[in-house]
Amino acid sequence: MISDFLEVALSRATDTRFFSIGTGILKNIDRLFEQAFGTQNAVVIADETTYRVAGEAVRARLGASPVIFPARPAPYADYKTVLELMERLRPLEAVPVVVGSGTLNDLTKLAAHLLGREYMVVATAASMDGYTSFGASITRDGFKQTMACPAPRLVLADLEVLASAPPDMNARGYGDLLGKITAGADWIVADALEVEAIEPFCWSLVQPRLKEWTGQPAQLKAGDSGAVSNLFEGLVMGGLAMQSLKSSRPASGSEHQFSHLWEMEAIGTGKPEHPHGFKVGIGTLASAALYEQLLTHDLGEIDINLLCHRWPFSLQVEQEIRAAFPIPALADKAVDESLAKYITPEILCQRLTRLKERWPSLREKLVVQLAPARQIREQLKLAGCPTDPSEIGLNLGQMRESYTKARYIRRRYTVLDLAFEVGLFSECVNELFRAGGFWRLCQNPG
Repeated sequence: MISDFLEVALSRATDTRFFSIGTGILKNIDRLFEQAFGTQNAVVIADETTYRVAGEAVRARLGASPVIFPARPAPYADYKTVLELMERLRPLEAVPVVVGSGTLNDLTKLAAHLLGREYMVVATAASMDGYTSFGASITRDGFKQTMACPAPRLVLADLEVLASAPPDMNARGYGDLLGKITAGADWIVADALEVEAIEPFCWSLVQPRLKEWTGQPAQLKAGDSGAVSNLFEGLVMGGLAMQSLKSSRPASGSEHQFSHLWEMEAIGTGKPEHPHGFKVGIGTLASAALYEQLLTHDLGEIDINLLCHRWPFSLQVEQEIRAAFPIPALADKAVDESLAKYITPEILCQRLTRLKERWPSLREKLVVQLAPARQIREQLKLAGCPTDPSEIGLNLGQMRESYTKARYIRRRYTVLDLAFEVGLFSECVNELFRAGGFWRLCQNPG
């Protein structure tokens, strides 16, 4: 049973035409598959764990061939594995049916696209919003990047399977979905400053029910099927919004820039990666805290002439980036992304003039959109997500440096850029870390 809201989203989706969620729905998978793909054959892609959880039942119902990855070591979403999966699928004239979540879905999504095939996914956890998103998150040449490819034609989710997933899997999805709070705030800012306009339909898919979807963190941790269903619908809607816009803007902002930074640094240094949703959760906390500091200032009183006079040249920006990133390949990427959004002092003057004129109404919209950082921290804790940067391998100094680096790592306009352009970036970050203030926020729920 899906909501009327989701029905409307599907009616305007470009790739995903069929979606089914419910208890015991795996029993109907053969009928649903035929509805979406006709009489074509199927091939099931899973790892040993997801095959045991649901893959064997799917294979039996569809009479499909299996392609099974080992559970240990877990498959990795890199381009080499995509090519290997393509070679295993190529001789099979069949629709790929992936049983799994993030990594398996991304691998199959891109492999199916490169083979010119539509595919379907059977979700095994409410762990991310990539089920219905356009593009696959794949590591290639040392960088995690979103590679263009269509979303699945059919998405199927059995609530018994989702609710029985390990609690930390659905907690990852909660962190990812909660990040839409700050992502929405960043889009509001970009829209007000005429950097990137809000697309009303895509906005309507994510933001109006976000508080409802994220409003039961404790129940989610306990495995309540209603809370899991709410979470999964929110994640699917986020993916459909990205699918519709062919951009991650509806669901990704400054909080994801923190996550992308930490992912790229882990790849570059060979350190273990932490789950994406957990990093997004900490990034959401970091972004919300920065917004709180920025909103204590009256941006209607900024000195535009002084700010434009102090604006750095593009060569200075590049030098600062290369000094901040010791890994050359990562520095190159950050330079490319930052120079893509670099503006001249003349354009900065126009933007800041716009900001001064619109600040009262913009501030009001941000206050309505955002949640207090302490509330976000408590919600993450109740859902079973990390709330302390040390839980994802970051010490105080690294967390502080992340504010500067995260601004460089993506060309998307966010609160990180706003704070810098109004000359308050260093002051706000310094205030956050004065006497360990940010650390106390993460560790103290009171």
